[in-house]
Amino acid sequence: MLELINICFEREGKKILDNINLKLDIDKFYVITGPNGSGKSTLAKIIMGIKNPDSGKILLNGIDITDMPINERSKLGIGFAFQNPVRFKGITVYDLLSISSNKKIDKKEACTLLHKVGLCAREYIDREVNDSLSGGELKRIEIATIMAKNPNLTIFDEPEAGIDLWSFQNLIEIFKEISNKKEGTTLVISHQERILNIADEIILMEKGKIKEKGNKDTMMKNMFEESKCIKGGKPCE
Repeated sequence: MLELINICFEREGKKILDNINLKLDIDKFYVITGPNGSGKSTLAKIIMGIKNPDSGKILLNGIDITDMPINERSKLGIGFAFQNPVRFKGITVYDLLSISSNKKIDKKEACTLLHKVGLCAREYIDREVNDSLSGGELKRIEIATIMAKNPNLTIFDEPEAGIDLWSFQNLIEIFKEISNKKEGTTLVISHQERILNIADEIILMEKGKIKEKGNKDTMMKNMFEESKCIKGGKPCE
């Protein structure tokens, strides 16, 4: 279980995260959503250790990881998929999958992972992870590396960003598979309704705070009702 206790983060006098308290249970699929600038991606980066909170605590299965570097958090089973995947000049797709799995995997296993994300293994296995790959290709390769690592907690920061429609449809199927298997905790930062519909629970953020958290059906209904009254120009009760 992941627990965030009174997490605060401020930059240039502006509160990005304001006293965040959140618990994520094992074997659940969560989606964090909310307006742009509400602090969603910052929260994800703080969980991974890319950014450090100004105050508060982060506990993973009872272990205080607040001051742990990224590599130590990774060893404890946290995986992170960036909104804009990193390129690695000189490293092949096969190398990256092997590094991610923390073991020497054979090419057959690597090809299976690539096939799951909709890539022709023969065409990609020996390619470099560089500028020759499109955003959609990089995104799918990154998801394959996450699957190779098989972390206990996986964080996806706006995985739909910058990918084509085919890749997005393939992404939805991968998330459905992850959700159905219920292996480990998944946390996705997203605005996309099709991703929200896969969630066990939805977390709504606004102005650096958690406005509401609940099961998917209740949250989708509440957000739909609020959206209707905002569009109609009427105050929400």
